[in-house]
Amino acid sequence: MKNASKMIPCYSADTAGVCSAMYELGGMTVTHDASGCNSTYSTHDEPRWYDIRSDIFISALTEMDAIMGTDEKLISDTVKAAEDLHPKFITLCGSPMPMMTGTDFDAIAEEVERRSGIRTFAMHTNGTHSYIDGASEAMLAVVTEFVNECPKADGIGVNILGMTPLDFKWRGTSDLMKKWLGESGLEYISCLAMGSTLDEIKNAASAKVNLVVSYAGMASAEYMKDKFGIPYVCGVPFGIRAAESLADTIKKAAESGSSVLLAERSTDTCDTVIIGESINAVFLSSALYQELGISSSVICPLPTETRLLNSCDAEYLAEEDIEKALKELSPKTVIADPLYKSVIPKGTRLIGLPQFAFSGRCFEKHMPDLIYTDIKEYFK
Repeated sequence: MKNASKMIPCYSADTAGVCSAMYELGGMTVTHDASGCNSTYSTHDEPRWYDIRSDIFISALTEMDAIMGTDEKLISDTVKAAEDLHPKFITLCGSPMPMMTGTDFDAIAEEVERRSGIRTFAMHTNGTHSYIDGASEAMLAVVTEFVNECPKADGIGVNILGMTPLDFKWRGTSDLMKKWLGESGLEYISCLAMGSTLDEIKNAASAKVNLVVSYAGMASAEYMKDKFGIPYVCGVPFGIRAAESLADTIKKAAESGSSVLLAERSTDTCDTVIIGESINAVFLSSALYQELGISSSVICPLPTETRLLNSCDAEYLAEEDIEKALKELSPKTVIADPLYKSVIPKGTRLIGLPQFAFSGRCFEKHMPDLIYTDIKEYFK
């Protein structure tokens, strides 16, 4: 059976991506799914659950609800909860069962908004796509609805787009990003959507450059480029030298108004392979080249665009394709989440780089701080 995972887990689903993107923004998220499934989205995929409050609910869809299509129950329960909690907005998203029964989330969201008077977003998730799709749609909805034209910041203001704990270590990453921006002569405006309030994000149009740190932020960056003329730079400030180079790229983009997608990387034959989300993996590859002289290629198992990859990279979504590619490449080293151990060739060195969207809390305590930090010891 094609695309069936036998050894490795699947990545977090699109619904988890929505919940993660909306988590800190003061809204209310309702997932239309069976009772008990809230833990899947809110705890297994969410490291902030025990430390930061967020209004995330499950509709407790029953078998009879699914058969009879009782949308009124979802609508009335959502409106009642909103009356009690007064959220800044409401987000509705789906799971596999509503997809199978043809639930019209656009119509339901419109009715919820009419009754509650609170802006309500319909997310077109179904639990069968990756978190990248859900987070991307959620972030774009926030930017489209809440970001309006405003005066530019005095310096080179920067928004960080596409950051959630599904791709980045939760504790410490935002602070390291802000430190790097400040020491590089750049001004932090907002982060979508980890470490910023909705009010901060509303001022995002005051930035002169958007920094896209994962593919989940690409749609928002494209929208803000078209709407406000803000160029974007793809990149993650891994290491010291590569982080300084990325800061220079941001300054040049602010001056020229042109977006930059690619990083400085070697085109030599690679004996190291990085597996992970495209922008994170590509810019880790760039950092390894600039800091350590290591040439590496990327295998991306998640949605992305070929323009973010170079000729030695590949996009493989299925376990068997990843396993086959690794056998053909015969790398000496693979950098990936530790759970990829079962599909890498025997004798290949694995440098574990845990990702919450893949292995959840299994290796959370072992997630390294690589942002604006000397990476030589970790990858030596």
